[in-house]
Order: sequence, then C-alpha cells, then structure tokens
Amino acid sequence: MTDVVATVVATRSSSPRPVGSKLVVREDGSLEGSVSGGCVESDVVLAAQEVRESGVPRLVTYGITDDMAFSVGLPCGGKIDVFIEPLGSTPKRGVVLTVIAGEGVGEKLDDPELVQAALRRGRSHVIAAGDRTVFADVFADPPRLLVYGAVDTAESLCAAAKLLGWRTIVADARPRFATEARMPSADELLVAWPEEALAQVGPDAATAIVVLTHDDKFDLPLVRGALATDAFYIGWIGSRRNQERRRGLLLEDGVGEAELDRVSGPAGLDVGADSPAETAVSILGEILAVRAAREGGRLREGAGRIHAVAALADRK
Repeated sequence: MTDVVATVVATRSSSPRPVGSKLVVREDGSLEGSVSGGCVESDVVLAAQEVRESGVPRLVTYGITDDMAFSVGLPCGGKIDVFIEPLGSTPKRGVVLTVIAGEGVGEKLDDPELVQAALRRGRSHVIAAGDRTVFADVFADPPRLLVYGAVDTAESLCAAAKLLGWRTIVADARPRFATEARMPSADELLVAWPEEALAQVGPDAATAIVVLTHDDKFDLPLVRGALATDAFYIGWIGSRRNQERRRGLLLEDGVGEAELDRVSGPAGLDVGADSPAETAVSILGEILAVRAAREGGRLREGAGRIHAVAALADRK
C-alpha cells in the first residue's frame, strides 16, 4: 500500500487547474490538492486506487464539459491529461523527468540537458523525446529580474514583474540613483559596479537581465559579464545605431557573434512604447515570450495554441 499522486501534465482549451497541479490520494483515503477544482476528482480517486493496487502508472484524459467548467468559473470546457503514479519524494528545487507515454511509462530520467532546458523555461511542461513523451515537472523559485540602471523604467519594470510574483533586483554604481525612494518596487537594491552586481546576484537559468544605463562604462562590462552566465534573457535598450556601435566594441573585445545573438537589443516588443511604463510592458512582454519560447506576435495572427503548454493530443 502506498500514497498515489495525480498530476495535470497538459491541457487543451480551458482547464480548471494549470499544468503541474496535483492531487495526492493517501492510502487512508484522505485527499490533498486538486487537479480539476472538483470536476473529475472522484474518477481520479478510482484510477489512483487501481494504480496503488497494480503499481502501474497511468495516463488519463478527461473532458471538462461546459457545465463543469462553468461551475468552477470557466467560460468554456476543455480537456486535461492527468498522469497517476505512486507518490515518490518531491524536491524543493529542480526538475523531475517522468516518461508518461511510450516505452517505460513511469520511468524517471536523468538527462542534464533536458533538466537545464526545463529550468530555463521555468514551468512544468511536456517534452517529445523520440517515441516517448516526457513530463518535466519543474520545482523552482520564482524567476528573478536584474535591472542595471536605477532609472524610471527600472521602477516600472520592477512594479510589473512583481505582479507576476517575480523577485526584482536593481543595481547601479551611483548611490544617489539606487535609493528606496526612487525604486520602491525593487526587492533588493545594490550599489555596485557591473562585475560586482553580477557576482552578488549570480544570474542563473531563471534570471532575466535588462541594462538601462546608456553608458559604455556600465553597459559593456555588464553585457559581457551577463553573457558568461546562464541568464535566459539579456536585454539592452538604446537606438539601433548605438546597438551596432556597442556590438562592434564587444566584437573587438573578443566576444563572439553567437554570444551576442543572445542579447535582445533594442529590448522589447514593437508595441509603440513611449513612456517608461509602456517601455517596461514592452520589455517584460519580450521576456515572457523568450521564457516560453514564443515569438511574441499578435495572437490573432498565430496558428498555434494560445497557451504555452500543449496537450498530448496536440503533439501526435
């Protein structure tokens, strides 16, 4: 006898709970969590009992009817894919790779490249791995936003990022700029030169970096140092002309073309931004698109799914 966990691994259309949501069915019959807000829990419990008895994991697809969806506050129904397996240990941080379809269902994989890619994406998702389908269950701290340059746009960026639950850090070598009064939305303020700021923050695959200083003595070392980290996004504001000039300086300094291709400059999506707040929305929009591996265009002109996580049926 053992506890069983059911996890939403993919969705289609609307769904009551997001990918990664879990329902734990204890061997004493008690329940913890939810996979559908109550729509299909009773059937999941029955499937969990079968998994407990057989020890064989199962992938189950449920249709959420319009009536069910309406009862939990959704405008329309959809489908969810739920993977049910014996409950193992859950890490506080990291990625658990589980085969959910194909050969070796239930097998846990040890693939550093897939783990790193999943951490960079920052959310649980399905991966097509040859003839097998793998669920990357991501357990990670909230993403971080490091802004170098304590200017008006930095405060707007931090205010917007905090709405997403991100941790915000603003750094600047100028003490009179990097103050709590000027940057009230920053979780952390650093009065530091670029190299010092990067050393203190230690950007990882869940960190986005935006450079706002418009000053070579700050911009160039910050970007050069950022390229040596695993940051999933590096953005640099400034005119196209200035972008080319600074790019040339970095190339002369030995930075490779492929490395510089990681830099988004000018940073942001083309939304006609003018004010600091609009510029922040433009930049944060691009950061979100990069993190989800999306182009960031208009939804009505796209051919794919609106949401970033596809259901298994969409991958067949």
